[in-house]
Amino acid sequence: MTANKEMVKVDHNKNWEKALENESWVAPLVDIYETDDEYYLVGYVPGVKKEDVKIKFEDDSLVIMGKINYEEEINKNYILKETETGNYYRKFRIGDAVDAAKIEAHLEDGKLLVHLPKVERVKPKTIKIK
Repeated sequence: MTANKEMVKVDHNKNWEKALENESWVAPLVDIYETDDEYYLVGYVPGVKKEDVKIKFEDDSLVIMGKINYEEEINKNYILKETETGNYYRKFRIGDAVDAAKIEAHLEDGKLLVHLPKVERVKPKTIKIK
């Protein structure tokens, strides 16, 4: 049973590599806003399942990737097509203002919500006058 799980994991990584090499990738539409404590990134990735999302934080950058069922999409007999077909890829320079250990993400109804907590030193502070 364990060997099968490991095999699936390897195949999943190969699927990502194959998609990167052979399929088209488009930038998802994204909204970014902030509060005193966090930045929020909302990425629109219709057709992507939770297990087909990769989010990486490396070298002060946030990378978002989402795979669709590419073969199914390109083989549809469209009568009208106004959207680009492709997997999703976007990279954002974040810098050191985010506490990388506390980043969280949720996917619901084609919207990817990424919480990027600010490090203490960049949060606004009110100075009390004495």
